[in-house]
Amino acid sequence: MASDDILSRVGPAWAAASRSPFHQERLDRAGVRDLPASVAEFQRRVPFTRKSDLVADQAAHPPYGRVLTEPLPRYTRCHQTSGTTGAPLRWLDTPESWDAMVQDWVDVLRAAGVVPGDRILFAFSFGPFLGFWLAFEAAQRIGALCFAGGGMGSSVRLRVLLENECTVLCCTPTYALHLPEVARADGLNLESARVRRIVVAGEPGGSLPAVRARLASLWNGAQVFDHHGMTETGPVTLEDPAAPGTLQLLKNSFLAEVVHPETGQPVAPGDTGELILTTLRRLGSPLLRYRTGDLVRRDSAPIPQRFPGGILGRVDDMVIVRGVNVYPSALDEIVRSIPEVGEYRATLDTRSSLVELGLEVEASETAAAELSRRIQRSLSLRVPVQSVGTGTLPRFELKARRWRRL
Repeated sequence: MASDDILSRVGPAWAAASRSPFHQERLDRAGVRDLPASVAEFQRRVPFTRKSDLVADQAAHPPYGRVLTEPLPRYTRCHQTSGTTGAPLRWLDTPESWDAMVQDWVDVLRAAGVVPGDRILFAFSFGPFLGFWLAFEAAQRIGALCFAGGGMGSSVRLRVLLENECTVLCCTPTYALHLPEVARADGLNLESARVRRIVVAGEPGGSLPAVRARLASLWNGAQVFDHHGMTETGPVTLEDPAAPGTLQLLKNSFLAEVVHPETGQPVAPGDTGELILTTLRRLGSPLLRYRTGDLVRRDSAPIPQRFPGGILGRVDDMVIVRGVNVYPSALDEIVRSIPEVGEYRATLDTRSSLVELGLEVEASETAAAELSRRIQRSLSLRVPVQSVGTGTLPRFELKARRWRRL
């Protein structure tokens, strides 16, 4: 798609942002009064928006900040971020913005192969997070029979899935790995499960080959379909059905960039950088050049559209251990390559000048030793791996928090 065409589609978002005191103040400071004439000029002149900017704005102008573009009575939905990397953000939507995001989720589910008559278990708590609600409403639009898993423990969810012969499971990759453990403990036979699709989101991992293979083996060969989004932006990508492990942008809803996390300059095709998004259809609370913190590999298109390997990690997740850059997603890929390993936890000891990394894994001593060897081969890093008993480590329904710092 031509750059000029994309820029023309930024127009409605630009007009909406002009009604937002938050955006208008920032654009005035940058000396930008009119929509730039080209994508290159837009990226050069319009300042980045960071999550910290939004958090500070909401703190100074509680409870919703000044991003809103309409009078408050026009808004009908309020959701919020998890707050795992700071204060949570409250995010409001008008009916029109909500409808646009539901339609994006319809596209996600259809690309995943969901059809009318499918039975979908949404294995989420249905708290204040955005994605669960969007996915549930989108599945209803498609004509699927929807089961909300809020207020249920894992054992009850499994029984709902089996008794109702659910054909699609929607949850985080971590939780899809955890449910078979619960089934074994409860004496439930997952070989009788009818699940043919697992739609995952909420954390990196759904595009990692080892994670996908593990999930397929645990769920009778079910197809894994990755997707990602954020409360601040809504659904962002869906997996390319013709290229498993590659996420493609919902291009009607976003203008994307991939930049170097430190310099803010565009990266070359094939290089890894931070995903930057301008929302095009969520006009009740638009974002201009939002720094998502997600690391992706850029494709060769003039305007990025596809991200091979999916979400590779988070900008603030990388740790340096004895001079080696380590991303949690890279470690997760190695761990999941050994089928015997169940849950794991990584401990980063920063109490001395020489940072140390250690792992605890629910596996045998033999498997732990093999994991240590694979980490050394892949990362050129010696990492002690301790074997612990099954059920020793925490389980997670939402985003997994397997890393701790000392």
